[in-house]
Amino acid sequence: MSTARLTDKKLDQKVAIITGASSGIGRATAVLFSRLGATLALTGRNQENLSKSAEECEAVSPYDLKPLCIVGDLTIESDIERIMKSTIDTYGRLDILVNNAGIVALDSAQDGSLGTLDLVWKTNVRSVYHLTMLAVPHLIESKGSIVNVSSVLSKRGCAKTLSNSMSKGALDQLTRSVALDLAPKQIRVNSVNPGVIETNIFSTLGLDAKEIMEKAAQSYPLGRGGQPQEVASAIAFLASYEASFITGETVVIDGAKTVSYP
Repeated sequence: MSTARLTDKKLDQKVAIITGASSGIGRATAVLFSRLGATLALTGRNQENLSKSAEECEAVSPYDLKPLCIVGDLTIESDIERIMKSTIDTYGRLDILVNNAGIVALDSAQDGSLGTLDLVWKTNVRSVYHLTMLAVPHLIESKGSIVNVSSVLSKRGCAKTLSNSMSKGALDQLTRSVALDLAPKQIRVNSVNPGVIETNIFSTLGLDAKEIMEKAAQSYPLGRGGQPQEVASAIAFLASYEASFITGETVVIDGAKTVSYP
């Protein structure tokens, strides 16, 4: 075991729940948290992919810890309750909640449906609300932290992702309001708001990921899109004591795209 792995443990022995941990930003966050010494409860809908995330986490853990894997669907209330109960039953505490899981739908005012809106809202907002409520009593005990994964879509309009953009705006408001509510309890609540990040989300929408990243390289001031590990690093910072005086913030991670003049 290398010296670097032994000394870089800013999340040492913190217990964290990470939703949507089977791929993309969630997996990158899980692996980084594990490397930084955290004890993990990982959730996702795909057992095989979740197991792969757990294997990667165990491989980099300074304590050779294998995460608790909880397969579940965040649109199902009983699954959300089972995720929290399993975590507390296994570890006896909770220090960090990372609300990463979410879905994207291509819809607009001209081509949308209430069914799409309901599914996106239930996944991206209602589940976060529910899981946060369940986590609060445990986070009060640990004086813990919540990090939500939002999007730059909460800051800018997007005609073709109406339901998702609405949900991310709500998530930002949840972040700010819950931060104010829980500040007297010494619980910090923040969000990260990524721009174009190279994950499998594009293929699930039937889009060409390579084409999307090429367009980002042309339009983003830094000359490229982002990588999941770059978002994970921000999440780890906000979750750690290094960000002890930061709460209620929505941190944009987009290579200056949203602040650039068209």
